[in-house]
Parts: sequence; C-alpha cells; structure tokens
Amino acid sequence: MLVDSHCHVLSSEYDNPDEIIKDSISSGVDKMIINGYDMKSSKEAVELSKRHKDVYVAIGIAPQDVDDYNDNTIDEFQNLIDNNKVVAIGEIGLDYYWTTETKEKQILVFKKMLSLAKKNKLPVIVHSRNAFLDTYNILKEYNVTGIIHCFSGSLQVAKMYSDLDFLLGIGGVVTFKNASKLLNVVKNMDLECFSLETDSPYLSPEPFRGRQNTPKNVMLVAKKIAEIKGLSKEKVIDITGKSVTRKFDL
Repeated sequence: MLVDSHCHVLSSEYDNPDEIIKDSISSGVDKMIINGYDMKSSKEAVELSKRHKDVYVAIGIAPQDVDDYNDNTIDEFQNLIDNNKVVAIGEIGLDYYWTTETKEKQILVFKKMLSLAKKNKLPVIVHSRNAFLDTYNILKEYNVTGIIHCFSGSLQVAKMYSDLDFLLGIGGVVTFKNASKLLNVVKNMDLECFSLETDSPYLSPEPFRGRQNTPKNVMLVAKKIAEIKGLSKEKVIDITGKSVTRKFDL
C-alpha cells in the first residue's frame, strides 16, 4: 500500500485540492494523510476527508503558527477528533531554525497538543528543526508514538527516535545530491523504521525539485529508498505502507 503520510493538500496551497487528490489516487497513491497546521487548515482537511474515502487527517498547530492557539483551541480540536477520519495530532512540534522568539509558546503549545493526543490515544506527527533535545525530552515525557516528519538528523538521532517507537518520515530530500546524512540513515536503518511522505506542495523530489509537489511523487521517494537499500520498490511500498497503516489504524 502506497501511503503519503504527510501532505498539505489544501486551498491555501493549491487552486483545486480535490483535483490534486483525485489525480494522486489515480496515479497509484492508495492513501494519504493531510496534515493541518492551524485551526483553519485542520478544519479544511476534515472536510476534504469527507469527500475522499482514501484521505485521512492529522490536526494540530505547527510551531510557526503557535499564535493561532487560544483558550478555545483544545475544545475545537476535540470536536474535530470526533470525526473518525482524524487519525493523528499533527503537524505539531518545535522549530528553532526560523525563530527562537516564540520558543516558550512553542513548547507550551507542543505540550498541549501532546496532552490532547494522549487523552484521545492518537499518534502524533512531529516537526522538529534545530530543536532535537527539547523535542526528544518532551516526547519521552509524554510517552506517545507517531512519525518524526521530514527527518534530517544523524544515524544516532534516528536510532534514538526509533527507540521511542517513532517512524522516520522520509520525503523528497532523500533524492537530493546533498542528502548524504539522510542516505546514511536510510542505508543503515531497517525499512520498518520509515514512513513515506511528500510534504506537498513543498520539497519536490528530483527531477521535479523546485516545482510544486503533489502526493503522487511519493512513488519517487519509494524508488529512491529501494535504490539505496537494494530492494524492489514494491517491497518498500509494502513495508512502509504496513507500518503507517498499523501506526495510524488506517
């Protein structure tokens, strides 16, 4: 089963998200998880999932959007969780690359989202950039599971997250010429440790780098991982698909 575990097929990114979804499914994507990054995008993702049977949803507030958090956020998200196609809390996490000015609020919102996930027994989809130690220690504290989105760390960091029962989200970056560190992770970790993702509309794989990404390009990610590990792309699709299906109860 070919699964794109992380994409943003939303009206803020595409002129017609429904057509992007249909095209991706007809191109071989079996299922996709659309990730919200604030309240508005999370609500839209839920509505899209109602129109497309192979679309599932992660809802949350991403670190760059923490100002969207207010006293009503948790109750609003809880109402969305009652939709049975919400399979995760995400995209959530910490990002100290763009700014550290919101660090305290990022940590506050991250913990609120993790508490919501734990209460509802949902996995999480985590964004972490230049924030490994805080991310890792907070995840240990909350004892949740899920995916580390757009993983770009070292082999040591990969093993630490894997020991916490997290899958490593591998996307188009693995096809880039300057991705030697990620290639080393893919080469040396078991296939069962990975999920496939596109982060559409961002991070298009080669040969489409620099263009708008779509979920159908997840096949190119599978092919690259297969090349690195000396396996068939069918094997990569099967194993990663099973891992995500189990993790998110698709």
